[in-house]
Amino acid sequence: MPRYSLLVEYDGRPYCGFQAQGDLPTVQASLERAILRFSGEAVRVTTAGRTDTGVHATGQVVTFDLEKTFKGAVIRDAMNAYLLPEPISILEAAEVDSYFSARFSATGRMYLFRILNRRAPPAIDQGRVWHVKKPLDVDAMIEAAKCLVGKHDFTTFRDLRCQSNSPIKTLDIARIKRLGDEVHLVFASRSFLHRQVRSLTGTLAEVGIGRWEVGRVKEALEARDRQACGPVAPPEGLYLTHVTYEDEPDFESRSSI
Repeated sequence: MPRYSLLVEYDGRPYCGFQAQGDLPTVQASLERAILRFSGEAVRVTTAGRTDTGVHATGQVVTFDLEKTFKGAVIRDAMNAYLLPEPISILEAAEVDSYFSARFSATGRMYLFRILNRRAPPAIDQGRVWHVKKPLDVDAMIEAAKCLVGKHDFTTFRDLRCQSNSPIKTLDIARIKRLGDEVHLVFASRSFLHRQVRSLTGTLAEVGIGRWEVGRVKEALEARDRQACGPVAPPEGLYLTHVTYEDEPDFESRSSI
């Protein structure tokens, strides 16, 4: 059976996350429905990252098997036609080796969190950014984030419902930059704990606002206690932007900040 890979972009607002959940609207359910409509085959897709309710993606990767053979362009165009008017777009589709898995072959994942940092609320980007009215001290946030890079026990920044076998993760990148009215936070790792990025973002925002001293982030990390975490940032500013695989460019060449 040929295996296919999709590069997917979506607005997460209408969905209860990526993963199929019965009759609830999810990205996975919409993708599988579109595959069934164009191919006549009911399949279960595998994804690189199961994003939460309201979380977006510009570089999600999905794999699935079909009995029939199709050209990648045919799959892309047919799925996009059947997905309309939903806010999901298939950017690329291609046949891949049978051993390739969107999830298990991944060597890294990159997330972007967008904070709109101004008094006025968003109009065009409503639901796509986290609106923080108070001015953020980006330099303080950058300094506070330095302690997060590397291999650590991230229990403090792990959701209580996280199903990962271990809280120990290696954070390869934690970068922060102001771009006009927006503050962008980029995080990269081989894998993440449940709501780790939102927990890190919310905590670093406390530093930016001035409610936390820079050194408190390191203290929170070393506490290995969920109670030491700052407020968890909302989902609407979070994007899965890149998934890397063997023999592909590393995150240094993919990050814009």
